[in-house]
Amino acid sequence: MSDEEDLEDFEPDLDDLEREDDEKEIEEWEDYRKEGEEESEEWVSTPLTEDMMKEGLSLLCKTGNGLAHAYVKLEVKDRDLTDIYLLHSYIHLRYVDISENHLTDLSPLNYLTHLLWLKADGNQLRSARLNELPYLQIASFAYNQITDTEGISHPRLASLDLKGNRIPMVTGLDPQKLISLHTLELRGNQLSSTLGINLPKLKNLFLVDHWVKGWCQEGDTVLGARMPGF
Repeated sequence: MSDEEDLEDFEPDLDDLEREDDEKEIEEWEDYRKEGEEESEEWVSTPLTEDMMKEGLSLLCKTGNGLAHAYVKLEVKDRDLTDIYLLHSYIHLRYVDISENHLTDLSPLNYLTHLLWLKADGNQLRSARLNELPYLQIASFAYNQITDTEGISHPRLASLDLKGNRIPMVTGLDPQKLISLHTLELRGNQLSSTLGINLPKLKNLFLVDHWVKGWCQEGDTVLGARMPGF
């Protein structure tokens, strides 16, 4: 079976992305982020190394025409990483967990055109911008310092988690490109309206637990509250 057939058969497991909605979780992560900002000047540059890759790689799968094999899963969470440049040469990766590090740049991920699942929570990211990744279906950028929603245009993206960031307004979520997005998590940001959220397949929208001016109700679904779906 080819890479493309494997990727098209992938079924997103939304249980892999935790949706704890209590305020305590957000407050704890906010405290963690503030501590990280205060200590940022003391961080030592820690690039991803080949040894770390060997420790974090798993899930051997067929690639290409099925005659070759490669590890397609990587977990390097909580390693104090400041640089993941090495990832640009691991083009067969499909599942990547780089959460709880000190990353500010995700551009090496642009080379991972087979990527299906990405978790980059708890870093120092100011943007979730990446090149269009044709197979990416689940992406989580929770508890960073992201200030906008520009540069997210993956056609098969089904679930996007941006909770606990600093987004004041939703912009750049193109309904012509995000044709598969059905779950969007935006709790713990600075939103004051749902303007900019106009996605054709959206079923699960997580915003806040109270009414905000400009937010509305469609049928039995209150868009301004945390609801499980339409």
